[in-house]
Amino acid sequence: MNATDALVRMLRPAGGGVHLVSTGKAEQLALQRRLYGAADEDAVRARWREDLARAAGARAVLLGIPSDTGGGVQRGANLGPGAIRARLLEDDPRWPERAREAGLVDLGDVFVVPQLLEDDMLSEAQRAASARALYPDLDEAERRSWPVSPLSIAERALTLVLAGNPRAKVFALGGDHSAAWPVVKALAAARPGLGVVQIDAHTDLLSERLGVRYCFATWSFHANELLGRGGRLVQVGTRASGRDRAHWESTLGVRQFWAAEVRRDPAAALEAIVRHVRASGVKEVYFSNDIDGTDAAFADATGTPEPDGLAPDFVSALVARLGREVGLAGGDVMEVAPHVARSAGGGPRTVALAARYLRETIDATLAP
Repeated sequence: MNATDALVRMLRPAGGGVHLVSTGKAEQLALQRRLYGAADEDAVRARWREDLARAAGARAVLLGIPSDTGGGVQRGANLGPGAIRARLLEDDPRWPERAREAGLVDLGDVFVVPQLLEDDMLSEAQRAASARALYPDLDEAERRSWPVSPLSIAERALTLVLAGNPRAKVFALGGDHSAAWPVVKALAAARPGLGVVQIDAHTDLLSERLGVRYCFATWSFHANELLGRGGRLVQVGTRASGRDRAHWESTLGVRQFWAAEVRRDPAAALEAIVRHVRASGVKEVYFSNDIDGTDAAFADATGTPEPDGLAPDFVSALVARLGREVGLAGGDVMEVAPHVARSAGGGPRTVALAARYLRETIDATLAP
């Protein structure tokens, strides 16, 4: 089986990762028709397959991971990737064409079984049952080797793409922040010297949460271990933590720039962050952007919005500087939950900002 055929089995056309059979299905298909310039569902899949075949020569790939099973406060981020893609089209109807012209291939979405998260946390019986549902045309023996949970599918799909195109940049749309873990894991395996800059109100540095190894509160711990500590994980915007900065930096070897420090002197903080990243020895950076790192006044449609956060222009300036002065391996936008806003207009406002962040991250990564 070639790489394109394998991706077709694991993924779905962009906007199709949330499994719908009746309610919402027409709206989902309408978005896909616009994204692919296609007349019907068959034409959508045909155009998507053509895109997948170009992944081996792409400058960059984009993957939607519409899973919020790894969240722990308020859900709704599974609808983030679809909403962000719809906003990209609203802002620029030629967005898909411009992406293709820039060498960006949209791989589509991980097809999410919404009760699952990561394969290692499943019983063998559940893995077998889910594999029968996801891969009905394979025999029982072959199904055992295929992933069934969203994080595991994302890792397998990106590992497959990077095996054939190891220099491709990778962008992702979540989903709760656990969706960043398979992206970082796949990139780190393909590209030694990776670092991560994480925009976030929270540390996500627990080794486990309620016995769960991979979730929104633990992914950064595992990424930090994977990167080898040493300040290669840089967290910016921290302000909601049960421990102070000294605890996290001294015990785990991360480098943190708390929101209060950034807000006091944004220009000095920007210089300090870039200086640290350049001195850390990383070759390139993955920019993982939890929308709650931004102040809730600008982005409250998320599971855990927090006040006193980062200004959007600071986040934009940071990703631009990292792109110019360090080099970006890609980036993501996570935790956008369009329907859980706390203020009038909060949903559209948050989604618009997320679309802006994605465009800016792509521009900073792919700039000549």
